[in-house]
Amino acid sequence: MAIDKIQSESINLADNFAFTGTVTGAGGNMTPAFHAFLSSSQTGLSDGSEATIACTSEIYDTDSAYDTSTYKFTPQTAGKYFVYVQAVVDSSGNANLVGSDLYLYKNTTLSGRGNMNYQGNQIRLATLYTSAVLDMNGSSDYVIAKVYADTGSGNWLITGSSWQGTYFGAYKIIT
Repeated sequence: MAIDKIQSESINLADNFAFTGTVTGAGGNMTPAFHAFLSSSQTGLSDGSEATIACTSEIYDTDSAYDTSTYKFTPQTAGKYFVYVQAVVDSSGNANLVGSDLYLYKNTTLSGRGNMNYQGNQIRLATLYTSAVLDMNGSSDYVIAKVYADTGSGNWLITGSSWQGTYFGAYKIIT
């Protein structure tokens, strides 16, 4: 069925149409994109320390732009990217969390932060989230996610499992 003219009073949006021309100005490519998660916990992290989140299990990585050994996303396509990260921080049963921070870095510059200060409450587990829209140059820019935790004493860990509580991802925004 060819469409010569669409009149609002006669179009049936439930119909299927076969277009034979070029549709412009619609859609776009939201890649490179990736989503990775921490499949097993990172343990033995010292009080007052910062750790890179080691998401080694990928759900998808359209352009092989996420490195599962350095935990960096380095898209080779310039543009704006929506980057997101969530981490589950656990006091490892040794102490209570005093505070924790989730950091998103573009190269070495802090570009996103999620944090909790527990104000003396006895907290052993916290879920932190942050996201940012970042302009990436398509050659050398990268993003990486890190967590900091203060337990007052004792070790802490980043919880990882198959339910994907700790994850890291990004995708190119169509502009």
